[in-house]
Amino acid sequence: MTTQLADSTVPEAGAGGDMDADASAIATATVTETEAENATATTTATAPATGTTPAAGSATTTATAAGNATVTAILEGRTSLGIEFGSTRIKAVLIDDSYRTIASGDHAWENHLEDGLWTYPLEEVWSGLQDAYAALAAQVRESYGVPLARVGALGFSAMMHGYLAFDADDQLLVPFRTWRNTNTGEAHRRLSSLFGTNIPERWSIAHLYQCLLDHEEHVSRVSFMTTLAGYVHWRLTGRKVIGVGDASGMFPIDPETRTWESAMLDQFDALGEVAAQPWSIRDLLPETLVAGESAGELTAEGAALLDPSGTLRPGVPLAPPEGDAGTGMVATNAVRVRTGNVSAGTSIFATVVLEHKLARMHPEVDIVATPAGDLAGMSHANNFTSDLNAWVRVFGEFAKAAGLALDPADLYGILFKAAVSEDADPDAGGLLNYCFYSGEFLARLEEGRPVFARGPEARMSLANFMRAQLFGAFSPVKIGMDVMTKDEGVRVDSLVGHGGIFTTPKVAQRILAAAFDAPITVMSTAAEGGAWGMAVLADYLRHADVPLADHLDTRVFADARSTTERPDPEDVAGFERYFARFIEGLPIERAAVKAIPLER
Repeated sequence: MTTQLADSTVPEAGAGGDMDADASAIATATVTETEAENATATTTATAPATGTTPAAGSATTTATAAGNATVTAILEGRTSLGIEFGSTRIKAVLIDDSYRTIASGDHAWENHLEDGLWTYPLEEVWSGLQDAYAALAAQVRESYGVPLARVGALGFSAMMHGYLAFDADDQLLVPFRTWRNTNTGEAHRRLSSLFGTNIPERWSIAHLYQCLLDHEEHVSRVSFMTTLAGYVHWRLTGRKVIGVGDASGMFPIDPETRTWESAMLDQFDALGEVAAQPWSIRDLLPETLVAGESAGELTAEGAALLDPSGTLRPGVPLAPPEGDAGTGMVATNAVRVRTGNVSAGTSIFATVVLEHKLARMHPEVDIVATPAGDLAGMSHANNFTSDLNAWVRVFGEFAKAAGLALDPADLYGILFKAAVSEDADPDAGGLLNYCFYSGEFLARLEEGRPVFARGPEARMSLANFMRAQLFGAFSPVKIGMDVMTKDEGVRVDSLVGHGGIFTTPKVAQRILAAAFDAPITVMSTAAEGGAWGMAVLADYLRHADVPLADHLDTRVFADARSTTERPDPEDVAGFERYFARFIEGLPIERAAVKAIPLER
């Protein structure tokens, strides 16, 4: 059997979650032909979505023709630009009208702890955006010999949730509080009880209400609140709007009206702490829009802010700003009912588009929306690759000390393949790894401490260590996914992996198939990331007469290649044994939180 792997382009740092820069090296860690033939993958191989049927003639002629067509598309503005603010990387992707990536640029950044809360200074938002865009524009000029003066459509996405609050003079009242903060437990409990639906700690409304409960001085002066994507969009267009998918991480969404749940807005306003304020919650929230609706145009001021060189012309139409969950759904063609995706990076979430509302409220499951406004259930874990990458760096330092010149791709390839080698025990040999850099609601942890643990009789080996790393990384998200599939009977026709860690299907794809006991598909576009998904949403402004799910099926992904890894029964049984130990051993993690300082 010949297995067609996903495209070998180096991936964006992951969606929704935003794969760390080190993990993007996984993209080039390939599976040999012999390994591919022995894999349990079922592959659909068709013409790639990103290519066109070559005309007769030499390869040089074909390449020249393709290059000329791309230059024409750039000059005529038949392009779409998506920019996503991930946890560790700001990524810009320019696509043509065949959804082929023709240029990209990125900027690495990191969140900071300020007064015990995770934040990104807004100055870094703008400097990082300009750097990523400048890198993309330079690539356009270098590759095609023309300046990037026109863009056909533009869209911004970012990590969801968090708290960006402004006063009547549009001044930021407190530093941006990201999704990673878990100081909102009391607000989560009170609002979930009030609404009868889960209000996660990360949600914007939980942050606002916690500020009220904590009597923070700034609350009475809040005039507007939004997400990171909504903020950037507002500054570049002047419009205070938000895509319905991103909005669903701020406040509950009504699937019928595709906007805020009106009755819940009234309930919130009636709370004593809220009623005493000079505002109504309706005054603070942005206007919601569904995919395909116009969200304004790039102003002259916005063009200058995005491209200080002055090359980019204003007037570019913008798509509604979206969250990384929504762009992950689009990038994996998972916006139709009973489809799902797993976006893995610094954080990880598994999302399934629901046929109907869940029968009961489950704190482990967030109810969010697709960019088209359909409800989806999400299991969201704050932690995924940070601890894994730290361990890989240690192995890299050892290799360097031993005189071995291993590039990151080879290093990840060696370590990841060990996890699925014959030397690995199905349950990781009794080893345990907790990847909690920060708090984790799914595990009832207000703070996190990375911990590796084992008993004296556990079988310590490289294979088991790496298997425990991957099992431990996928275990938190499994908690919420089990609630949906086992407790609520949610049905899933397809589940697609997304993010750099999935670019080598033989490893993480197989581990996730074991964790969820379900086939996991990886598409050829999986390495493109959420910025590519946002570019597709920007392009959808031209095709909004067709439902989004149909548009993705018939146009964007009509010829996409994919690989599907089916669960191996021995792997599934091994993961279940590991997961049982993982849950039983959580007191180890709680003890570590008490014993180890958060900051050195």
